[in-house]
Amino acid sequence: MTETKTAAKRFAYYPGCSLKSSGGEYDHSTRAALKHIGVELTEIPDWVCCGASSAHNLSHELALALPLKTLILAEPAGLDVLAPCAACYNRLKVAETSVAQDPDVKKRMEEIVEKPFGGSIKTVNILDALEQIGLGETRARVVKPLAGLKAVCYYGCLLTRPPKKLTGSDPDNPTGMDNLLAALGAEPKFWSYKTDCCGAGHAMARSDVVKTLVGKLREAAEEAGAEAIVTACPMCHANIDMRQETEPGNRMPVFFITELMGLAFGLPQAQSWLKKHLVDPLPLLKKLNLL
Repeated sequence: MTETKTAAKRFAYYPGCSLKSSGGEYDHSTRAALKHIGVELTEIPDWVCCGASSAHNLSHELALALPLKTLILAEPAGLDVLAPCAACYNRLKVAETSVAQDPDVKKRMEEIVEKPFGGSIKTVNILDALEQIGLGETRARVVKPLAGLKAVCYYGCLLTRPPKKLTGSDPDNPTGMDNLLAALGAEPKFWSYKTDCCGAGHAMARSDVVKTLVGKLREAAEEAGAEAIVTACPMCHANIDMRQETEPGNRMPVFFITELMGLAFGLPQAQSWLKKHLVDPLPLLKKLNLL
């Protein structure tokens, strides 16, 4: 993530279904943190579900048509689309790049949606957006550095893959969230599990698989010297927050990166977001004198 700032501080905002329901604290913290650093978000009118993960399990065409419809709705504003949810970002970006790379796919999708797509806008995730704005813009707003907070950054498998569709971050070793966490005053710990899958697609049908995957992530985070896990995906957050099978006192808190931004910025509403977590992060934050 670079220090360079750009003039682009406006985005069309796509919260998606998760941020409007179970991931409400991610929505609230994203809106508040970005507003604090001067970013204007305009929610896309009449946006529709991106289809993750049900649509792409059933129909390849539906999995492209649904997110493309939202991109078409966003295009008149002329603003790039910010999708904080990793799954939503993945589906919108795959649709965007699929129609750009294949004229036949574009023609078929426009037939289904019954509207043309000019391809004049791009889809970005929260880390992309913050990289455009620049670390200096974030660092300048920090009034309560997150000193002493040792955490691993967990990107999951949807922010960087498939690499042929999601161009940008290193698919195996992304660093944007690590750099951002360091700018907030925390200590990001190195680990090799940052893009491993947490099993979110099996959250309901195969909870046993999810518990195994989450257990490995938690153990690896602890071995890396972390006391917390930071993510930018509501499904990853829910899985890790819910599926840790250790004793209650040993469970590791999971933060959204935007919650930590709000905390470091001294936003008064930040503590209310944290109270929604299943693994209570407040004892750790109090121990580190961050509240």
